[in-house]
Amino acid sequence: MAGIDINRTTQGVYLPPAVSSEIWQDAQEASIVMQLARRIDIPGRGVSIPIITGDPTAEWVAETDEKPVSRGTLSNKTLTPYKLAVIEPFSMEFRRDLPTLYSALRGRLVGAIARLFDETVLFGPSPGTGFDTLAGVPEIDLSGGFYDGLVQAIVDVSAANGDVSAWVFDGSGEGLALQAKDNTGRPLFISNLQSEGRSIGTLLGRPAYKSRHVSDGTGTVGFAGDWSSAMYGMVTGISISESDQATLTDSDGTVLNLWQRNMFAIRAELEIGFALRDEDRFVRLTNGGS
Repeated sequence: MAGIDINRTTQGVYLPPAVSSEIWQDAQEASIVMQLARRIDIPGRGVSIPIITGDPTAEWVAETDEKPVSRGTLSNKTLTPYKLAVIEPFSMEFRRDLPTLYSALRGRLVGAIARLFDETVLFGPSPGTGFDTLAGVPEIDLSGGFYDGLVQAIVDVSAANGDVSAWVFDGSGEGLALQAKDNTGRPLFISNLQSEGRSIGTLLGRPAYKSRHVSDGTGTVGFAGDWSSAMYGMVTGISISESDQATLTDSDGTVLNLWQRNMFAIRAELEIGFALRDEDRFVRLTNGGS
């Protein structure tokens, strides 16, 4: 009879002996937000980050006149970490007989956490107070003109005292970029054919990145923003632990005593938060014509 996932009878697992050591899988996607935003280390209770909101003002003065006194203005942002976690159970026989596949699955647990973090930051909802998201940033529809839309993104971010430091696209957004031409018929996008999650080229003098995490299925094709004004805080790195003695409650409510069933489980978890200096320094790129 079939066992509890994941085991050697799990549907979809077919490894002929000749190729059992060769597991072809998609490249594990890292977090695009973690690549572009600034990282800081924070305590478990969170941290209050000082932010300069205004500069002192200088004035012209005549000889011997008193010099003006002016002060910058300050504010603060609260960055609170929340925990991301996932547990995946395996049979002991699965690890023993399919070690390469087990190793690949274990490595993808970290990717599951990175994917949820990106999707939460980009689309919300926030897990709680003190955790910012881009869910409410202004939108620019590129269907009326790709080039004009990108220029408008630069203008809008600049109006918030920021500068677009990078574009982030999903696959369809990359397709729009590849098709875009200037008035002389030359491509706007300069590709360097890098792998997913890394810079894939430049667009209007700024690096462009691609990630499947950017797609929400509702017309969003990318984001543009001043990523230097975004930060994420981690209490520690991603923690991986293993147990063959614990009792788990599965997603369907089944209680799994790992020792009794000759199973073990891998737990991956991360405490992380995200903060924006100003959400108006970001825009969501959409394609209303898609």
